[in-house]
Amino acid sequence: MSVFFFPDNTVLCNFAAVGRLDLLAGVLDGRGRWTAAVAYEASRSAHHHPTLADLPTAGWLGEPIEVTEDADIQQVNLVRRAVFGGTDDLPLKHLGEAETCHIILHWEQFNGSWWISDDREALIYARGRGITTRETLDMVAAATVAGAITAQDGFDLLQKMVDADRHLRLPTRPSDLLL
Repeated sequence: MSVFFFPDNTVLCNFAAVGRLDLLAGVLDGRGRWTAAVAYEASRSAHHHPTLADLPTAGWLGEPIEVTEDADIQQVNLVRRAVFGGTDDLPLKHLGEAETCHIILHWEQFNGSWWISDDREALIYARGRGITTRETLDMVAAATVAGAITAQDGFDLLQKMVDADRHLRLPTRPSDLLL
């Protein structure tokens, strides 16, 4: 069984905001995946972060995974509304989160995959369901440990994300990225 990594749109935007989608792609190492809803969110976010428009052709997230079976769609919408607060008048709100959780939990080929998000409440839900989760900070730490970026550069990169009005957890010092 392969473990795949599902970054949400927030994580994609964090790396796009500082021009380092390449760093995230390197950490995901060919195992990145995304749902159709996350792909759509990223296409809309390309208005603010133009490099996101290149994601479909870049290929490192694979083809967007579509939820098409009626039973799956019903379950996704139930979770979207009951867990994430989605509403009928905004049918796309929280759809990416609900799709990702459903796919990881219920589709055999993605069981054991990880969800990468900086949405605290969504992460709490996912962890409670047994989904392994990581955050932007963890992706930069992985790049640091792999030698793709120095601890100081990783620390600075995370600060640049915050300076670009991104909301994420930060390490206290550069050496925290090496733990």
